[in-house]
Amino acid sequence: MTKTILIIEDNEQNLYMMRFLLEKHGFSVLAATDGQQGIEMASSKRPDCILLDIQLPRMDGYSVAMALRRDTKLRDTPIIVVTSYAMAGDREKALSAGANDYIEKPIDPETFVAQVGKHIAA
Repeated sequence: MTKTILIIEDNEQNLYMMRFLLEKHGFSVLAATDGQQGIEMASSKRPDCILLDIQLPRMDGYSVAMALRRDTKLRDTPIIVVTSYAMAGDREKALSAGANDYIEKPIDPETFVAQVGKHIAA
């Protein structure tokens, strides 16, 4: 069965690159371009994994992660923050908000799919 990944990302180029890499490796990809849309889509579609940017319109990624974790249907869904925030403490802040992992941008096309795949149950 094809695994579905929701990408919550407002940058068109970043979204394109992640979608391209994931679809090339057989994943189905959904996309939301702001935090509120991402929460609604996650709740209705129940993806196997969520990739989440921090800098988003309407609400930041930390708030999105916390909202997703309050939804009992999504409590166990892996959330991977994919962000250009790479200062000391940013990773810890993302994990504290409910993320399972943290990938820095720009993503590495050679390792990105494996980084995401390790969080998706077979």
